[in-house]
Amino acid sequence: MASEDHLTTLLQPFLDAPGSAGVLTDFDGTLAPIVDDPVGARPLPNAVATLHRLARHYRRVAVVSGRPAAFLMAQLGADHDELVQGKAAGEGLIVSGLYGLEAGSGGVVTAHPGGEEWKPVVDRMADEADEQMPDGVVVERKGLTVTLHFRTRPDAVDWVRAWADEAAARSGLAVHPARMSFELVPPIPTDKGRVVWDLAVGLDAVCFLGDDEGDLPAFDALDRLRAQGVHTVKVVVASSEASSRLLDAGDVVVEGPEGALDVLTRLVPAQDPSAPAASS
Repeated sequence: MASEDHLTTLLQPFLDAPGSAGVLTDFDGTLAPIVDDPVGARPLPNAVATLHRLARHYRRVAVVSGRPAAFLMAQLGADHDELVQGKAAGEGLIVSGLYGLEAGSGGVVTAHPGGEEWKPVVDRMADEADEQMPDGVVVERKGLTVTLHFRTRPDAVDWVRAWADEAAARSGLAVHPARMSFELVPPIPTDKGRVVWDLAVGLDAVCFLGDDEGDLPAFDALDRLRAQGVHTVKVVVASSEASSRLLDAGDVVVEGPEGALDVLTRLVPAQDPSAPAASS
């Protein structure tokens, strides 16, 4: 865990020049507590308001997730009138869904040009998964991807992984391991690292908050940016499921979504009259 003074030092360049800085974060496990049924995931109270406060000051504020962009916009109010009408300091609240296969801003979702042709294949694999998954394994259809959640059936992890590998071999899809799940995705070269790299263009300071190994490419992108002179901060949101590899990747380790929200709250400039006080 970072000391209070260390965290303050790391965040100060953002507060000094928010107009040239970016605040990027994951959704599940970071803004929203992990739940057994992914449909029921909701951001913490005050998380959405805090993101919109940040978007009033920072050049770029984005949620980068494996969730569909439409789901993220609905949960986060990314089509909020105040932001759409250009009153934000930068570009409003941006969402990147499905590991970069979708982008959403101002209420509009844009899909990766190569993704749509894979949708029938993804649908076919989702149909097979619905028929063949063991009881308790949740099949989440996301349009361009499908996720197999074994959170309530951890004993089935090896079976689910073998099924996903075999389905990928037959279909041409790729397997993406995530937190207590495996996801079948189109073989398009995009991930959170590429998204973060693109979002960081033109910025002097960038942070990313993430909670599982699917966020490691984003942290790797921050390492590359740091080597180019950009001030970067990697915030790992810890849980009982966090691997040592993930924990070792962070500049800062916080406890759960509450800890992530505290970091985001600290990034709200003091001159924002609606900013809540950061927790101690």
